[in-house]
Amino acid sequence: MVGRVRPAGVITPQARPLLPLVLPAVGVGVLSSLVLLVVSAVAERLFRLVWNTLPAALGVAGGSPWWTIGVLTAAGALAGLVLWKVPSGPDPATESLVGPPLPVRVLPGVTLGAVVTLAGGISLGPENPITAINVALAFALGPRLVPGVPGAAFSGFAAAGTIGALFGTPVAAALILSESAAGPAGRPLWDRLFGPLIAAGAGATTTVAVANPSLAIPLPAYTAPTPMDAAGAAVVATVACALGLVVVTLFPAAYKLFRLVPHPVARLAAAGLLLGVLGAIGGRITLFKGLDQMKELVAGHHTAAGLLLILVVKLVAVLVAASAAFVGGRIFPVVFAGVALGLLVHALLPAVPAAVAVSSAVLGLVLAVTQQGWLSLFTAAVVVTDPALIPVLCLAVLPAWLLVSGRPAMVVQESPPPPAKGGSSRPDGGTGDEGGRP
Repeated sequence: MVGRVRPAGVITPQARPLLPLVLPAVGVGVLSSLVLLVVSAVAERLFRLVWNTLPAALGVAGGSPWWTIGVLTAAGALAGLVLWKVPSGPDPATESLVGPPLPVRVLPGVTLGAVVTLAGGISLGPENPITAINVALAFALGPRLVPGVPGAAFSGFAAAGTIGALFGTPVAAALILSESAAGPAGRPLWDRLFGPLIAAGAGATTTVAVANPSLAIPLPAYTAPTPMDAAGAAVVATVACALGLVVVTLFPAAYKLFRLVPHPVARLAAAGLLLGVLGAIGGRITLFKGLDQMKELVAGHHTAAGLLLILVVKLVAVLVAASAAFVGGRIFPVVFAGVALGLLVHALLPAVPAAVAVSSAVLGLVLAVTQQGWLSLFTAAVVVTDPALIPVLCLAVLPAWLLVSGRPAMVVQESPPPPAKGGSSRPDGGTGDEGGRP
């Protein structure tokens, strides 16, 4: 006789382990957003003090070349002092967006470094340090509060929650995580993304409810894709990607050049001075992480020569800031550079619609720096929010991917130390009981 088939019930045995992840993922997502909002608020207050209040009190224009050079040099010296005196973890130039958990003891140094970068006008964004802070806190505290959920799961929640908070949507986190091997091997993709997506949604919802951020820039509406637009987008994305690869190729050499100055205060002060000179040349619009500045860029009336100057200055500033070891991420300032490049293309070739040129340029530059196709597509789509562009961008990314496939991202690769005798073979070099990176 054939045995009786028992119903699986509402929740299958495969789905049942996902239920305990819901509340921890929500909590981590909300806290990840709050960390981002608090650090950003502190940096914003310091920014207003340094760039608006102080120069007004001294009778100096906050955007004057000398004030720019002075503030950037001072920011470099302060960042070097933090690096010298406060434990700050690994060299930021060697860190990707999502890395192994840092030990909690270095988080004050990472936080101070991020605030100095954001408030001081350094051309880097908050994405890398905020992600590192949240991952470290979740990895260290999560398993103690919820013993049934492993630390690796909490790390995934924090990374996803932070990415969702940064972009204001959980879609970015899902796309980034889909390119990695996150979660238990052999499980369906949506099982592996279940907890991180909840965290990303909670982080994005919290950020939107509190701050309502937006990466979108105002451009003329794009009506419908055409074969010529698709061809133009492919060319622009490929050129942008090639330009980004120039920066990526120069990155290790610039990193070694700055390391010729061994003392962190002297090195970062010199880098700050150089960034100040660049800012004086390119103007205040070329400073900071670039999200507010790219809206200003679109609203302004810049000539093709002016846009070219802004583009070159911003890319050099990102190269200097990242290779000198300022704490910050490379994605957001590169998005600004992509907007500048797209506007330059449209100024030189008006037949290429501004929406096509800008979104394709953002796509190519982000792809060169991150080596992540989904993230690049998503970023381009949210900067120029027009659904009609999506088919064009999906085609434009393909020739650009041929350029970057197999090449390194904008991260300095350090030689790993030899494993200790009897030590672990884990990729992060840990032994499993250190609570973070050694």
